[in-house]
Amino acid sequence: MKTDANALKNGALDDGALQALLKNGLKGAREAMDALIGALARFSSPPAPGAEAGHGAADPDAFQSEGFQLAHLHARLYALEALMDHAGSGAGEKLGAVFFGAECMETLRGALPRLAGRLGVERSVLRPVMEDGETGDLILLAHGESFQGALMEALEGMQGPGGVGAIGMGGLSAEHTMLRETFHAFATRKVKPAAEALHREDRLIPDDLIAEAAELGCFGLSIPAAHGGVAERPDNLGMVVVTEELSRGALIVGSLITRPEILAKALLSGGTPEQQQRFLPPMASGEKMVAIAVTEPDFGSDVANLKTAATPVEGGWRIDGTKVWCTFAGRAELIGLLARTERDAGLGHRGLSMFVVEKPPFHGHRFEHTPSGGGRLSGRAIDTLGYRGMHSFELHFEDYFLPGDNLVGGDAGRGRGFYLQMEGFAHGRLQTSGRALGLMQAAFDEAWSYGSARKVFGKTLNDFPLTRSKLIRMAASILAGRRATYAAARLLDAGKGRMEASLVKLFTCRNAEWITREAMQVHGGMGYAEEFPVSRYFADARVLSIFEGAEEVLALKVILPALLKARAR
Repeated sequence: MKTDANALKNGALDDGALQALLKNGLKGAREAMDALIGALARFSSPPAPGAEAGHGAADPDAFQSEGFQLAHLHARLYALEALMDHAGSGAGEKLGAVFFGAECMETLRGALPRLAGRLGVERSVLRPVMEDGETGDLILLAHGESFQGALMEALEGMQGPGGVGAIGMGGLSAEHTMLRETFHAFATRKVKPAAEALHREDRLIPDDLIAEAAELGCFGLSIPAAHGGVAERPDNLGMVVVTEELSRGALIVGSLITRPEILAKALLSGGTPEQQQRFLPPMASGEKMVAIAVTEPDFGSDVANLKTAATPVEGGWRIDGTKVWCTFAGRAELIGLLARTERDAGLGHRGLSMFVVEKPPFHGHRFEHTPSGGGRLSGRAIDTLGYRGMHSFELHFEDYFLPGDNLVGGDAGRGRGFYLQMEGFAHGRLQTSGRALGLMQAAFDEAWSYGSARKVFGKTLNDFPLTRSKLIRMAASILAGRRATYAAARLLDAGKGRMEASLVKLFTCRNAEWITREAMQVHGGMGYAEEFPVSRYFADARVLSIFEGAEEVLALKVILPALLKARAR
């Protein structure tokens, strides 16, 4: 291989050369993946009339493990493609992109043979990935001492006390750069100092912090100016940037935006003009906080089979049922509720409708509310390992009355709740990827800072090759996740990108777990101590692969069916 670390470091590797360096490996990887997805499609589809059934055709779930792994590999390759399309000009990003590409190829070399054997794909299909000499040289180069030394030096030049900058943040517009700087300053001054007490003492996010965030416009990012927001056009990229910086201060504060994002998208997509004008302005101003009530105890992510019932009565509806994992439901004044309005057998998701529940705010761990029309809503906060500060509630609706005009979309919205919820979830998944990025960045910052200061055996931790390797892997994964998330945000801004939003959620949330784990490991025993924030990061990261679509459901019920469908065309 003609390209060496010094050429990369000195800027001799331009975008075209980077494309050429990784193109062959990526092309072979895509061909191998396509063959594996095609094999899985054959095994998962019923045979044609008169044809012999393929192995496993009667039981598509027999290949769940393979499908799960293929979805993860596909998400990783999407991140690499986004990184190649939007690689920055600095040495840190160029070196980081090469390192991430090498890691991708190495991961594929380990995973593809087993998948091919299980799915009956000829090993010859894997040769471009497994036996390509240039790919092997790339892997060796990326793990070499000179390359990693150059990347560490580039990363060191990007560090600074309290600095807003980090790998992969370049290339934004002046407007988005200003957004980042504004919310970074706010998170540093207001959010970060409050974060430990919110977590350790299980406090609720204070109203004055919410009010100041609202003044900065964070709740109106995706709401049009005509409805009190700040958006002149869709700006999911701006929303992600703000989410990153808030989550860098505390994951739970970055999560303040999630529920308004989901409900706002549903109202904008399917609400009546009267409902949009009634609910969106107080959401945009932060006057009214939002919670979402979808999940039920017996169904989890199986949204199509939800049982909470909405029974029509004079003037409105009576709600009966139980919801769980309703974050911020006590404090919220508005709850987006998914309930079953049609009970005919076989309707499934077509029998669900969306409502907006209005209630007073409650600041404790338990509450009860009786609406003017009668009935009762009670809630209790569920104790959690992390992700504290908003409280996640179990809700019980008992003969709870909702006025007819609280059905989103009115009569035309009846039976459309599932689709409205999924529209909101796509944006919620993108926003969750932004949360993961902010948390990963915070963990990386702490690991770098601690490793630079902590001395053992006469050296700082960052002087040891193993620590350097950890930091490099962390930085490269954050870089790829950031570029992929920004690319998905731009697609959503253009009215596309729902699949890509699921891919980046899958990729970044899994990475957040091991990055926060590695940050703890760099701290050694002190990483396990609650006086250091990395222990909070680790506890918080664990929820990311569970909510807004558990990774198993996301991989097997959202991403994989789309891949199989695309392969069948």
